[in-house]
Amino acid sequence: MPLHHSKNSFRHLPPSTNLKLSLFRVAFGTIVVQSFYLKLKNTHLIHTMSEELTGNILVAQSGGPTSVINSSLAGVITEALNHDCIEEIYGSLSGVLGILNENFIDLAEESQQTIRALRHTPGAALGTCRFKLKKEQDYKRIIEVLIAHNIRYFFYIGGNDSQDTANKIAQHALKQNYELRVIGIPKTIDNDLPMTDHCPGYGSTIKDICTIIREMAEDHESMGQHDLVSIVEVMGRNAGWIAAGSTLAKHKNNPNDAPHLIYVPEIPFSTERFLEDIQTVLQKNKHCLVVVSEGIVDAEGNYIAAGSNTDSFGHAQLGGAGEYLRNLVSENINVNARTCKLGIAQRCAATHSSQIDNDEAFLCGQQAVKAAVSGQTDKMITLIRKETDHYGYETGLTALSEVANGVKTLPKNWINETGNGITHPFIKYALPLIQGEVQVPFEQGLPQFAKLAKHSIEKKLSGYALT
Repeated sequence: MPLHHSKNSFRHLPPSTNLKLSLFRVAFGTIVVQSFYLKLKNTHLIHTMSEELTGNILVAQSGGPTSVINSSLAGVITEALNHDCIEEIYGSLSGVLGILNENFIDLAEESQQTIRALRHTPGAALGTCRFKLKKEQDYKRIIEVLIAHNIRYFFYIGGNDSQDTANKIAQHALKQNYELRVIGIPKTIDNDLPMTDHCPGYGSTIKDICTIIREMAEDHESMGQHDLVSIVEVMGRNAGWIAAGSTLAKHKNNPNDAPHLIYVPEIPFSTERFLEDIQTVLQKNKHCLVVVSEGIVDAEGNYIAAGSNTDSFGHAQLGGAGEYLRNLVSENINVNARTCKLGIAQRCAATHSSQIDNDEAFLCGQQAVKAAVSGQTDKMITLIRKETDHYGYETGLTALSEVANGVKTLPKNWINETGNGITHPFIKYALPLIQGEVQVPFEQGLPQFAKLAKHSIEKKLSGYALT
């Protein structure tokens, strides 16, 4: 059944329905974890508004999808149902493009089953975009649309560039004296957002990559005769978090396990050293499995594999680092060399996703709503690691301006002295993030995912020309 049967959602039904709502929330799967609380940490000079604000919410997704971005969406929807000040729950199709084009859907019309299924569904259920707002007129249009639909709460699930966009929307609303509460929800498999211990999406991605590495290692061990080199290219433009995560594929206390070599953007790439590393590994092992970040650079800081095209944010289109390394091996060493470019598969493998990652993504969505309703705005939810013997986490808040366009790189002391591997402190950091398996339902041997019905909201303004 839908979350409500009319434009007047069941949040405003008589008190006699409270028991039904409570039962719904239990069935919905709301996470209750001991000692989770909203910790207002890392806050700066950020706007805090009056606590009571009645209106509608709008949630959007942006940038590259992950296997848990929809879990954050489910968290927003779930928590929004708990607050009487929130009247309607809208979703913007294709990020900020959906706002500019006034393409909204009524998320409260979706069935309970569909919203629950978002938690194990990869991709971005609302659609996403990589559209950069460049003109003042774009921001004026966004505020006009938000006013027309009485949007008082805006949640943007995304990475570095998305948080910059959210920050600017908050500032433009303030300039126009429109009371709007904007909260960013972190999302990126790159794990490079500043001010947060780690990012939803990262744990699931490295869990999937490590699974693939272990499977490939079994294949190569059966085929290699000290003459097989396999190079796996993973994402990571300016930071080597994803490539570093592949080191978890090694079995405990067995440093000779694959991946044998890992190269990240934080260390300038040397052709001579790389070829020496390959030959050293092959002397001891039947095969050499290499993991390389797509964004590795030379001594001058130039990407070794960048095309001439850029995206709307000015980022170079990367891809080809693995093939570049394969050619080096083929041309200089008499061995069989091959490449495996995981591409987008590494960010959408729901069947290998991490339960911890999924839970944290859902919690970030919930806490974003709680923060906004309590009067916070122009902030992003952060994940804070507890200083305890066993892994624990809580959420905090930080200024969007502290996150916007920033990049958190891999600490240098987490990379070994030869620049081709990862040290134990990283393993201690990353291992908790891949724990637990998300239970994805299967039908006739294949995974089943959520599909939103997408009940459109009537447009109130005239069209807008995108340029």
